[in-house]
Amino acid sequence: RSATSGCRGDGGDWNVTWYTAHPDLTQCFQHTVLVWFPCFYLWVCAPFYCLYLRFYDNGRISLSSLCCAKTVKIFVSTCLSCLMVFCPVLLVCFGFLKLPMTSILTEIHCLQILAVLLIHLERLRGFRSSVFLFLFWTLAVICSLVPLRANIQAIIDEVCAFPVYPTINPCPVEDASFLSKVLFWWYGRLAVKGYRSPLQAEDLWSLREEDTSEKIICDLEKEWAKQWAKMQESALNGAQALGYKLSEQTQLLRKLHKEQISGFCLLRTLAKNFGPYFLTGTLCLVIQDAFMFSIPQVLSLLLGFVRDEDAPLWKGYLFAFLMFLLSCLQSLFNHQYMYACFTVGMRVKTAVMGLVYRKSLVINSAARRTCTVGEIVNLVSADTQKLMDFVVYFNAVWVAPIEIALCLFFLWQRLGPSALAGIATVILIFPLNGFIAKMRSKLQVQMKYMDGRIKLMNEILSGIKILKFYAWENAFRERVLGYREKELNALKKSQILYSISIASFNSSTFLIAFAMFGVYVLIDEKHVLDAQKVFVSMALINILKAPLSQLPFAMSTTMQAVVSLKRLGKFLCQDELKLDSVERAPYHPDDNLAMVNFCRINVKVQRGSLVAVVGHVGSGKSSLLSAMLGEMEKKSGHITGSVAYVPQQAWIQNATLKDNILFGRERKDSWYQKVLEACALLPDLEILPARDATEIGEKGLNLSGGQKQRASLARAVYRKADVYLLDDPLSAVDAHVGQHIFEKVIGPNGVLKNKTRVLVTHGLSFLPQADLILVMEDGEITEMGSYAELLSRKNTFADFVKAFSVSERKESATNRDMGSASIQTMEAISDTEQEQDQEEVGRLTQADKAHTGRVKLEMYVEYFRTIGLAFIIPVIFLYAFQQAASLAYNYWLSLWADDPVVNGTQVGTDLKLGVFGALGFAQGIAIFGTTVAISLGGIIASRHLHLDLLNNVLHSPMSFFESTPSGNLLNRFSKEIDAIDCMIPDGLKMMLGYMFKLLEVCIIVLMATPFAGVIILPLTLLYAFIQSFYVATSCQLRRLESVSRSPIYTHFNETVQGAGVIRAFGEQSRFILLANSRVDHNQTSYFPRFVATRWLAVNLEFLGNLLVLAAAILSVMGRATLSPGIVGLAVSHSLQVTGILSWIVRAWTDVENNIVSVERVKEYAETTKEAPWAIEDSPLPSDWPKSGSIGFQEYGLQYRRGLDWALKEISLSVNEREKVGIVGRTGAGKSSLALGIFRILEAAKGKIFIDGINIAEIGLHELRSRITIIPQDPVLFSGSLRMNLDPFDGYTDEEVWRALELARLKNFVSGLPDKLNHECSEGGENLSLGQRQLVCLARALLRKTKILVLDEATAAVDLETDNLIQSTIRTQFEDCTVLTIAHRLNTIMDYTRVIVMDRGHITEMDSPTNLISQRGQFYQMCREAGLV
Repeated sequence: RSATSGCRGDGGDWNVTWYTAHPDLTQCFQHTVLVWFPCFYLWVCAPFYCLYLRFYDNGRISLSSLCCAKTVKIFVSTCLSCLMVFCPVLLVCFGFLKLPMTSILTEIHCLQILAVLLIHLERLRGFRSSVFLFLFWTLAVICSLVPLRANIQAIIDEVCAFPVYPTINPCPVEDASFLSKVLFWWYGRLAVKGYRSPLQAEDLWSLREEDTSEKIICDLEKEWAKQWAKMQESALNGAQALGYKLSEQTQLLRKLHKEQISGFCLLRTLAKNFGPYFLTGTLCLVIQDAFMFSIPQVLSLLLGFVRDEDAPLWKGYLFAFLMFLLSCLQSLFNHQYMYACFTVGMRVKTAVMGLVYRKSLVINSAARRTCTVGEIVNLVSADTQKLMDFVVYFNAVWVAPIEIALCLFFLWQRLGPSALAGIATVILIFPLNGFIAKMRSKLQVQMKYMDGRIKLMNEILSGIKILKFYAWENAFRERVLGYREKELNALKKSQILYSISIASFNSSTFLIAFAMFGVYVLIDEKHVLDAQKVFVSMALINILKAPLSQLPFAMSTTMQAVVSLKRLGKFLCQDELKLDSVERAPYHPDDNLAMVNFCRINVKVQRGSLVAVVGHVGSGKSSLLSAMLGEMEKKSGHITGSVAYVPQQAWIQNATLKDNILFGRERKDSWYQKVLEACALLPDLEILPARDATEIGEKGLNLSGGQKQRASLARAVYRKADVYLLDDPLSAVDAHVGQHIFEKVIGPNGVLKNKTRVLVTHGLSFLPQADLILVMEDGEITEMGSYAELLSRKNTFADFVKAFSVSERKESATNRDMGSASIQTMEAISDTEQEQDQEEVGRLTQADKAHTGRVKLEMYVEYFRTIGLAFIIPVIFLYAFQQAASLAYNYWLSLWADDPVVNGTQVGTDLKLGVFGALGFAQGIAIFGTTVAISLGGIIASRHLHLDLLNNVLHSPMSFFESTPSGNLLNRFSKEIDAIDCMIPDGLKMMLGYMFKLLEVCIIVLMATPFAGVIILPLTLLYAFIQSFYVATSCQLRRLESVSRSPIYTHFNETVQGAGVIRAFGEQSRFILLANSRVDHNQTSYFPRFVATRWLAVNLEFLGNLLVLAAAILSVMGRATLSPGIVGLAVSHSLQVTGILSWIVRAWTDVENNIVSVERVKEYAETTKEAPWAIEDSPLPSDWPKSGSIGFQEYGLQYRRGLDWALKEISLSVNEREKVGIVGRTGAGKSSLALGIFRILEAAKGKIFIDGINIAEIGLHELRSRITIIPQDPVLFSGSLRMNLDPFDGYTDEEVWRALELARLKNFVSGLPDKLNHECSEGGENLSLGQRQLVCLARALLRKTKILVLDEATAAVDLETDNLIQSTIRTQFEDCTVLTIAHRLNTIMDYTRVIVMDRGHITEMDSPTNLISQRGQFYQMCREAGLV
């Protein structure tokens, strides 16, 4: 504390001094009295003491060493004290610091200068022992002891307190010194830690505040909101200027224009937020350029010194050291610039991800249908990467032309008008590369194909269970490979064009030199090429090479960034849900609840009433709820109070069951237990391995449809909202559970009895208890009133009730089963593992784990093996030839420069020029050959690795998909495959090119100065040492970054699919915080990654500059024996070494970092695979199964070892054409039978025979393609309706139309503009749930196999549609064996047999009539349902 702040409150605080167990003097006392007292004594007594000395003269004492030491010590101490006073004074004067003057005045001990003067006065007067000064020093020491003791105590307290308050791992750059920041030494500790042992996530530094999502996005959102408002305003003004009635075409053009300018608006927003910091980096770049252009001038002076034998030696050493210094400064400023660029790039990535995520939460349903999950994931993976590259290379777009102009200016100074030839060469190269860049930007369709592939993969992963049931993997595999082939063809063309670009730019050094030197010697024979002209020109041309090579890449990156900005802008300017779509008025006890106007709908609902919404499939029931939620535009209306929503298809998070129900709220045990009991979830907890701590897979993979719906309902009930919107929550449960839920939750006596409930339902039995019934048809309410009123009117509703009340009374009381994977089908575990704690038992998904240590050699072998040895050997030879040609033409130049001048000319210039040209052109052709060869080799490897990954994933069993988050898999198919496509070949090109170039430089330096070998060897060892530190740490950071990237995509995926639920519950802010934390976690490993590269480069380039120094000094020392030509060659090449070595390690690390992608892609080759799809030479008849008989022989099934048996010793025979219904309570094992027949789960014991053939002995596709299932979750894929029915194109259009007619879909499809080619959106979202179920029925009718399994297939449809499906099945599958897992008992009452299951056993089996007469379990169910 400063003295002033201390003296305000504690000047006389006796609690600190006297009334305490640990007495101390106050801060005020220490800062004033203790400092002033010795000074006061000295100042007051000094005049009297001086007067005394004047009268005392005992002769002069000579100056001793002790006296000198005391004087120097006090003088130094005084100077430091003065600095401590004057520095703050200056800072205060200039306004940099607000420091209280009292704090400055307390530094008066600097007046010790007076004591020094008194010592010398005493010496001059012969005064040997001074009591006066002894008392002063004693007082000063005593007064200093108190603050010293206080400071020691403070340090001890801090050390003792350290374990109690552990701090997060702060980023060391915050406290680093200036030198440490400039040289990146602050990173060193992490490099050492990573070298000693593989880094873990907890070893990484926490993000600086300015790099966190919260800070970045908070600032950016405000700016983007302003830009968005301006865009909206300009669009509105334009519309008003033209009048409101715009044609559709004009509206479309306006929308396109808005999408075009939105990308520019996004760029402007990013520039405003991150521009200032980016400009500081740009300043470093300009300073670096100044040093870079100074080096050739110093080289010119050095070569002049070598040629001038009379020049003094010190000049040579001066030039050598100056070259070293300039090289070091250039390196430092360059890396400060790169650090600034990568920091800005990281912040841009965070910003864009945040904007996209927030947009995905507010985008309206119409816009959502145009943006699939895959496309949104691609926006945050591929497009953000393009923007990061743009930040790094953008400056090259304007700096490169300036650098080129400066190079040409200095060349003009050396070679005169001949430099124009170089300009002409550059002008010729530019249009060529501009043309190539333009053609490559057109080939950006590769991105479109990649989008399509990722989107399709996302759908495949979402609907993998359906693909396996239908044996459709091959059809979808071909679709993915179709996209992949188009993507690789576009990539191949792009890479060939890029190779032409690289060849022209890598040969540009030679082409410019050839043109300039050629013109220079040919226009005048008196023009002589000496060492100064040649090698200073070559140094300038080498500088010129950097901007020439960067420019096309910068232009290409800018083009790609423009495309990405447009894509991001287009998404960010999509229409949003209007905040006023539904006015959420505050809750008042006496308020009514006024509903929205929805296509001539106008309803007012009293608070606390139950409203039922009924109607046929597709009549607009769900749309009405969407309108109430504000998901659609409204004309008027408001909802009073908070809202909870249960969607028709339950949205379940990849979290524990408890977290899904609490949904961010605090757990209140009594209410929580009441909710579980009311929603009939208590019996399910008994079955789940860790009760409510069991982790639920993505999209509720390991729960049945009924369990998902009940968990979704429990989430809403726990919320204690005022208004409940329930979209058919009882469809996925049976009548028994449905009745329980209605009574305990929704009905007049349920836990929601005082809440307003809007219930969409197909269940007629609940309607009499509703306060108001809305009957819907074609998006309109045709009738409205209470149950009694509607019946008395005898209109549509009365007919509807009459027709279906009979079947409704016959509703079954069977419970939902555990679905396809009620208990996680994870890998086998030993019995002892059952004793793990709940968290371990309940865990399902496997988090993406980072490998540790260096990349195994097998990964490189695997990668190169896929390319092939026949391809690799010619590439190595091409590289060797390319560098040999380069060495030859450089050495040829040095010989030319040393050629003696005879009569003012050099002889044989034509021949020399011809040889120089031939060698250079040979090198250019070789460069093109090597780059094309590596690109094509990379594409070959990429094709194989993608194919292997796709095959491995598709051949994996269902348990793999339940335990592997789709984000992990999507990450492999997008980011990792992209790295294999582009990054590895680019890294290999760079690494091989620079390694051969290094070999060339070493040969040249050793030829000139063999003693340089003494320097090269230790430098090489130092390089290897630093490189080993870097690669170990960098690879692990790359892995940690990859691992932390997957959860971002998984979370994005989950959020986009559940956006409606998140909005309804008002949980957007919590999900945004979750997204922020995932992005920040990813950036904690990305930040040290790019700092590592800068740390490496600064250290390596310093060592490389030592080689420049060595070559220059050795050349100075040996100038008597060395020619200027060979000195110029050696020194100009040694100048390149720093860059070359840095690039080698960087390229090597890039390859090693990206080869991790091969490692991660090959990871899934090791996982468990399902049985073969087809068995060669299978004896299976082509018309199998002919009769459709099924036999179970002591069949047993386990979801995994250690868990209870799902099926226990089932022995059963189903005859041909028999219709068998399967019923039972939750977890009885009904669906397990279906999973067993399709071999989704393999038998743990026993066998299943179909037509006498053991199904375990035939291929999975041979089995699954010959039998059919209509699953409980109707899944459709994006593509045509016809593709969804017949992906293999195995049926004629007539057969497809016939199937649609039987499925009662013909009229609907005929009315669509594209008929069978009608494009289904992702997940079939542009069809209602009932229509999707009918499409699944049409699939079954088209396949028409001898065995049909219905897994509660009519759960989501109304009674009328259910009746249609049942009657179709009875007529069309009359000669087939039908197994129905029954949901509505009336559907199986006319079956030949009913099987009643309980806990994996068959408890009853007979005809329905006989079972009822036996008065057993089946009779009890029928009785509960009112059937008997």
